[in-house]
Amino acid sequence: MSTGFAAAWSAVADVEGWMTDGQARALFAAAAACPTGGRIVEIGSFRGRSTIVLALAAPEGVGIIAVDPHAGNDRGPQEIEGFESAAADDHERFLANLQRAGVADRVTHLRMFSDAAREHVDGPVDVLYVDGAHRYRPALADLRDWGARVTPGGTLLVHDSFSSIGVTAAIGRQLLVSRTFSYVGRSRSLAIYRAEPPASRAANALRQLAQLPWFLGNVTLKVALTLGLGRVLRRLGRPVPEWPY
Repeated sequence: MSTGFAAAWSAVADVEGWMTDGQARALFAAAAACPTGGRIVEIGSFRGRSTIVLALAAPEGVGIIAVDPHAGNDRGPQEIEGFESAAADDHERFLANLQRAGVADRVTHLRMFSDAAREHVDGPVDVLYVDGAHRYRPALADLRDWGARVTPGGTLLVHDSFSSIGVTAAIGRQLLVSRTFSYVGRSRSLAIYRAEPPASRAANALRQLAQLPWFLGNVTLKVALTLGLGRVLRRLGRPVPEWPY
């Protein structure tokens, strides 16, 4: 079903989610390069914004698996727990959005947590997009266990990198000095890795460590917004910065 990026971006204009134009382009390019007969796995779909971009970019014959329990936890910025009442609505909107975009028949949705989903997916993965739980332990498990499935030459994309403390710590543990993943770059908080041994592990690590000032700026902004910076700016008639993503 591969289509142009402009059409894909237009298709998700009204779909809720945290994804910039540049991040969508990175997802689109990775999916479009997936070989026929290959597989794309997405960890964390919310209401389908990224899922639709991946499905519209992927060539015919590529399997697309979206893993999201729609359980009301790890739902979005500052929405870690306590949103069980929204879970059913998230799930219904996810399905409706895929149907409206014309990709429902291309996507296999596993409504379960990512650790349980591993038993339901056999074989390698050509493109892995991780935007699941942002706490350190589950984020590390996703990068370690699902990352081990990425075929040589495949692509790993990690959302909220150098933005979320948990995700960034997991990257530091699993990918910073990796023997199997090379850091390609990032689009804001979307980090891109290729499943190939880095030419120099030290240089690969330094390129990732160079993102830390941006990470510290994001954390500082998040703390300031949590402590009420947004309310102060609104009272002063000033624009409120977006939550970093």
